Amino acid sequence: MEQDAGQATASGPQEPGAGPGLGGFAYTAADEEKQRGVRRMKTTATGLLLLVALVYVLATWAKNSGVGGWPGYVAAAAEAGMVGALADWFAVTALFRRPLGLPIPHTAIIPTKKDQLGTSLGSFVGENFLSGDVVRDRIHALGVGSRLGTWLADPEHADRVTAELATALRGALKVLRDSDVQAVVGEAITRRADAAEVGPGIGKMLDKIVSDGGHRRVVDLVCVRAHDWLVLHGESVMDAVQGGAPGWTPRFVDKRVGERVYKELLRFITEMRDMPDHPARGSIDTFLTDFAADLQSDTDTRARVERLKSEILGRGEVQDVIASAWSSVRAMIIAAAEDERSELRMRARASLMSLGARLSTDERLQAKLEGWLEDAAAYVVTTYRTEITSLISDTVAGWDADQTSKKIEAHIGRDLQFIRINGTVVGALAGLAIFSVSHALGG
Repeated sequence: MEQDAGQATASGPQEPGAGPGLGGFAYTAADEEKQRGVRRMKTTATGLLLLVALVYVLATWAKNSGVGGWPGYVAAAAEAGMVGALADWFAVTALFRRPLGLPIPHTAIIPTKKDQLGTSLGSFVGENFLSGDVVRDRIHALGVGSRLGTWLADPEHADRVTAELATALRGALKVLRDSDVQAVVGEAITRRADAAEVGPGIGKMLDKIVSDGGHRRVVDLVCVRAHDWLVLHGESVMDAVQGGAPGWTPRFVDKRVGERVYKELLRFITEMRDMPDHPARGSIDTFLTDFAADLQSDTDTRARVERLKSEILGRGEVQDVIASAWSSVRAMIIAAAEDERSELRMRARASLMSLGARLSTDERLQAKLEGWLEDAAAYVVTTYRTEITSLISDTVAGWDADQTSKKIEAHIGRDLQFIRINGTVVGALAGLAIFSVSHALGG
């Protein structure tokens, strides 16, 4: 009987830190320690069997020697104890190997039926654990919404989540290739700009600006700058006027005309600058109002704006600016994620704590979150049940049969040896009871 125990460890345990055995199933130093406990229990169970056999021999000898009374009872109990011990030894041994090496049917169950056991285990898990109703009930019973809300409302936990999110964000941004993102961003902006007509939107915005008088500050600024420029470049203006005069006019006439034009232009600009109600300002208001209306309703004006938009977007310089915007945004986000006191992280932390506070008290929000989780989990387990259960069966199928048997025996073998001990004791008691009843009935 103990020959099988020696066969179970004939290949020897792996040293601590050794890699996995065949099929990726590791037999570790901890398993070997458990196996030593199994061997000790085997010795105890076998010792009890030998003790019962010795008792049986002595009781039978006493009975045959003419001692009356008790030897018959003891012999019957010992005989039944031996039968129970042998039967349970066979049953326990048959789980892991063939008893005495004999090819008895339905023995060495774990090594020979390993793949079937893995398939059965996968089916059991799939039918009893991976069902939508079971998952929904379990998630509902956990009260995830309330627990998560209470946990997030704690400032320390909110800081931890914020730090983890910042780390994940930095990692994601550093993994992405700038050239790829720039190409995507540029293409997306260009496509959206091409698809959206900008004329009506610009017209509405311009109409609002004119109605509110927001353009007047721009007109004021232009008038001031134009006046200052004319004052500084008066000679240049007069020379430009004289240079455009016909060649047959006298020089002094050209000079007088240039001076006159410059003075009138300077007067006109000065009046526009100093007179809020100047007629030219009113003309500008009328022009902008009409232009805003044309941008919204005039087909020809809108078509011209679209052509201008396409020409601008098609220029290489504009595409370069759009693409390079990603680099600036990326650097800004990374810097904000790394700075614990940045506005980004502070707002994220505050949002998490606010969400936690709401979740911990708002039953409707809790129900909504738990509903999302239940739907997501139910979808996963029902859609991918076969893949999940096949992970169990495929993993078990990849284990080496002998290694699997050794590892399982190391973990449950000690308890199984108690079956042998119990079988010896229960068999002895049952044998004693049967013999006593039979003797009492005159057997």
